[in-house]
Amino acid sequence: MSEAKERITIDEFKRLDLRIARVVEARPHPNADRLILLRVDVGDEVKQIVAGLRQWYEPEQLVGKLIVVLNNLQPAKLRGEVSDGMLLAATSGDQVVILTTERPVEPGAPVS
Repeated sequence: MSEAKERITIDEFKRLDLRIARVVEARPHPNADRLILLRVDVGDEVKQIVAGLRQWYEPEQLVGKLIVVLNNLQPAKLRGEVSDGMLLAATSGDQVVILTTERPVEPGAPVS
């Protein structure tokens, strides 16, 4: 089990824009064996997220999935591709599992 992190205030938590997104496209990163390029619909726009999931998921497994994303993360360039957000996933032993919804939810729905 991982060590607990420093506690944050509710105001700090409110700064996070967590939303439901639908994966509309997924493909292997052309310059990295461990990365997948995802196009995700976050309700008011479609954006690209680069995720290190190739060891655990084939790109086609992700298309259509509803996932949880950190929508207001500063964009970063990963191996030449811009990642404009971050998907949330859990690590359990040697497995990584993306967070999804229990029932269908509209893309862009806030997570609170």
